[in-house]
Amino acid sequence: MLQETLLRLKQLDDCGNAIVVCNEVHRFMVAEQLRQIACTATIILEPEGRNTAPALACAAFQALQEHADPFLLVLPADHVVTDLQALATGIRIGMASVEKGALLTFGIVPTKAETGYGYIKCGRRITLENIDGPAELSVFAVDRFVEKPDLITATQFLKDGHYYWNSGMFLFRATQFLEELRCNHPHIVSACTEAVNKGTKDLDFFRLDPVAFTGCPSESIDYGVMEKTTCAALVPLNAGWCDVGSWSALWEIGQKDQNGNVISGDVLAPDTINSFLYSSSRLLAAIGLEGFVVVETSDAVLIAPKELVQQVKDIVNILKKRNRSEIILHKKVNRPWGTYECIDMAKRYQVKRITVKPGAELSLQMHHHRAEHWVVVKGTAKITNGDKVLMLMEDQSTYIPLGQKHRLENPGIIPLELIEVQSGSYLGEDDIVRFEDMYGR
Repeated sequence: MLQETLLRLKQLDDCGNAIVVCNEVHRFMVAEQLRQIACTATIILEPEGRNTAPALACAAFQALQEHADPFLLVLPADHVVTDLQALATGIRIGMASVEKGALLTFGIVPTKAETGYGYIKCGRRITLENIDGPAELSVFAVDRFVEKPDLITATQFLKDGHYYWNSGMFLFRATQFLEELRCNHPHIVSACTEAVNKGTKDLDFFRLDPVAFTGCPSESIDYGVMEKTTCAALVPLNAGWCDVGSWSALWEIGQKDQNGNVISGDVLAPDTINSFLYSSSRLLAAIGLEGFVVVETSDAVLIAPKELVQQVKDIVNILKKRNRSEIILHKKVNRPWGTYECIDMAKRYQVKRITVKPGAELSLQMHHHRAEHWVVVKGTAKITNGDKVLMLMEDQSTYIPLGQKHRLENPGIIPLELIEVQSGSYLGEDDIVRFEDMYGR
């Protein structure tokens, strides 16, 4: 979905390079997604999330380093848009209002009484030079923002005809956005200014200063700017939009079978209807379910009625309180050289599947608390093991004693895959002493 969001920009004329804001733990995942579609972007790394207003403030400061006063088009990376031409038209029309000082949002024409979205009530129609046409191609002043309503209220909004779903997409000038934010939340602007000025370049990433940014108040752009400004405007958008903020949303937009199920992976579903069933790594069998979401991944399994699936955030809060590793790490972890995936682990051992991209290499390193066995299963591995340099082919292996300097490289033209068996008293990822590293870690 991140790739699809970036590819939408190709529908727009004179669109500059993208700026992607993400958490630092996702940096290599994001970089790999961009590489796969040959997309050039500035990747800003947050040490921790502080909501959308600080994220956009840092993006605005970054954009102002390259342009005098650029337009900023804000696109969340979890949206589906099926009519790209309608989106491009809405942006083109919105540009005319932004040039006149508007802070623009895109209101989605509602198709049902939805309780999972916030709403925006539009006011008077704004007259713009050289822009004329039906209401769906117009710009309106924003009357008010509304929190997620109950079903009765949402039904009233749908009948009223002046309410739109809040898409979370925006368009404005960088300087005007920052000025509006400064008027209402000066501490956010000062903290973000410091975070950018003290930030550092790290490979293809820009790291915000952690002290300045974590000290920034947490605030959304809706509360921080759009609900307070007198310049808020709205373009109605009917572009096949969906905010895929939950697994139930994927059921709504997915291709359904004759029983109303959306199925992905190795799934058996007798007597099951209107459900979303997703399996990534093993057989999933569901019997007699109706209106359920069942998601199996190598990390965890989720089972919930569709109408309650948003409560997964309660599970996340429980995991946080228990300091569970699932909060911060997937089984499959992206690194600049490739990926590693935990296959099995117990108290004194861990088994990983390691994939190294062609031409890539891991750092020259050693471990204080673990030894490692490497078995090559695909490709060719160049291995530094103490004073020796080995070339290993498929089905060959080597042993790395505890405390031994070692490095893994892929000199080939296909991905290198190997199985790593770790054994020792401590198997944490922080037990790494690096001596040389082409990625500057």
